[in-house]
Amino acid sequence: MVEQGSTSATPATSAAPSAATPPGAAPAVAGVAERARPGLAERTTDTLERSWRPVALLFACFAAWWAISATRLVEPYLVPSPGTTLRVMGDKAGYLWQHTWVTTYETLLGFVIAVVVGVFAAVVMVYSSTVERTLYPVLLFAQVVPKIAIAPLFVVWLGFGIAPKIVIAVLIAFFPVVISMVTGLKAVDPEMIELSATMGAGPLQTFAKIRFPASLPHLFAGLKVAVTLAVTGAVVGEFVGANKGLGYVILQANGNLDTPMLFAGLLVMSVIGVVLFVLVEIAEKLLLPWHASHRRDAATTTY
Repeated sequence: MVEQGSTSATPATSAAPSAATPPGAAPAVAGVAERARPGLAERTTDTLERSWRPVALLFACFAAWWAISATRLVEPYLVPSPGTTLRVMGDKAGYLWQHTWVTTYETLLGFVIAVVVGVFAAVVMVYSSTVERTLYPVLLFAQVVPKIAIAPLFVVWLGFGIAPKIVIAVLIAFFPVVISMVTGLKAVDPEMIELSATMGAGPLQTFAKIRFPASLPHLFAGLKVAVTLAVTGAVVGEFVGANKGLGYVILQANGNLDTPMLFAGLLVMSVIGVVLFVLVEIAEKLLLPWHASHRRDAATTTY
């Protein structure tokens, strides 16, 4: 028998916060666990975990290349060995660096112009259906036309300087920037737009605070594609008419049957594309730490 005045036991499912909850922290929600922020050791381990597979694949490709050249499955004048190619790159480092800088400059300038013009065109297309219906078919037509076919026209019109290479790089990199930006701007939740209008935000404020930030993940996806295509555009322009640049190096090596130099030019061109892609990815992680693909401390369900 329970004595009068005694208090009843508190149920185990009481809504009171646990004593283990830190002062000022929000009470834990049933079925949801907050993932702790990773430390330096965890981030290093995660980076190594994500990096060893592509590095292993790269070594496997070089091993296969070396095996093909060592066993003479293909004649050396067709496929030089990795050692010969790397030796040529070391002996001609100054020559390659001079032409690499030219191609990198053309690529970066064409990429920047494509980004600026592409973002502006995408914004105009999203805010004006008339412009979108008028401009979109033209953009599609310009994209499907082979750039190698029209590159000689730009050489005739603009000369043998740097201008035609930049124009071709812009044309190739422009389309993915526009498409990704248009997709990002249209992907905004309409309820967010209505809420901002209800709170008195004007079109410019809505764009700066809601539309543009929400479109950045889509934009960066397009930028990763565009920056690698810009390298291709610059080299295609150098193929048509140039006296410097990696495209010129590859053409000269091909004409002289200098396959080690040809492979060296291809390797350097590939490195440029990879480095620029990584730089865009780093910029994305720095500018979009809030995006789900970059967060390591997101809450996860436990059931």
